[in-house]
Amino acid sequence: MCELLFIGDDWAEDHHDVEVQDEQGRVLRRERLPEGITGIRGFGELVGRFVDDDTEFSDVLVCIETDRGPWVQALLAAGYRIFGVDPKQAARHREILGNSGAKSDRGDAHALADMVRTRRHQLREVAADSEVAEAVKAVARVHQTLIWERTRHMLRLRATLRDYFPAALEAYTPFGLTCTPVLTLLVKAPTPEAAAKLTHRQIAVTSKRRRDIDTKAAAIQQVLRAEHFGQPAAVTAAYAATVRSLVAVLTTLNTEIANLEKDVKAHFGQHPDAEILLSQPGLGVVLGARVLAEFGDAPDRYVSAKARKNYAGTSPVTRASGKTRIVSAR
Repeated sequence: MCELLFIGDDWAEDHHDVEVQDEQGRVLRRERLPEGITGIRGFGELVGRFVDDDTEFSDVLVCIETDRGPWVQALLAAGYRIFGVDPKQAARHREILGNSGAKSDRGDAHALADMVRTRRHQLREVAADSEVAEAVKAVARVHQTLIWERTRHMLRLRATLRDYFPAALEAYTPFGLTCTPVLTLLVKAPTPEAAAKLTHRQIAVTSKRRRDIDTKAAAIQQVLRAEHFGQPAAVTAAYAATVRSLVAVLTTLNTEIANLEKDVKAHFGQHPDAEILLSQPGLGVVLGARVLAEFGDAPDRYVSAKARKNYAGTSPVTRASGKTRIVSAR
């Protein structure tokens, strides 16, 4: 029996290619396991072939290209030590083992097993966060992703308006193309001709929650009624249909972002460290939730403050060669 067991787990959507190595790098077993409970049971049976009653589950080291998901959580719950590596790290290590360029699932599992056997001191071990922290991570990451998606759709909307309706950009950009009043006006008048017919009252009603409504409505109306370059009627109609679709997507994103923000606040408020995080300058509830989600709350994950800075990417980077030495902040 070996003291330590090293397992490379190359995962796919419906299966896992697994390789088991001993401390000398000998391949003890290769198997393909299905995803799900059946696969986890098979994983346990596979490990059981090479351990005895005196072996601890913490003596089994698993390297896999992810740090989350039901499979990883099941392995953590069983007591195995999990090392989640970036696919780029795994690819670089695969190049060390051979430069032929060959790639296969079995080969990837072999590279991962060898990686955790030879370089585990350089890899970050997956620490089990609390259930509350995992919940915060789930909603905070999706909330941020939707905000990024909204920005992408806003830029598409901006590019479309620039092509056929430049007056809208001049009139609405100061207020933000994703705000509800602007989206309402674009639905009501998606063409230059329709926008020029908007009355002062129609514009003011959509912005009733803003200050100095009359002045701003008058300024918008003046811009919309000024002369601008345009497109032929048929082309304008096609662009208008595109704008209506983009506005519908942005409206839905606004609604879901607001709903998810409530969930972020609710889950974050349940965490015992919430007040500590919020005491940091510049951290509100949403940003505090993201910080908690990305750093986690496992107490032994970071050995020092420097390790935390390294993980965050805020430690200075030194580039030295010959007589040249540059230290820069990322």
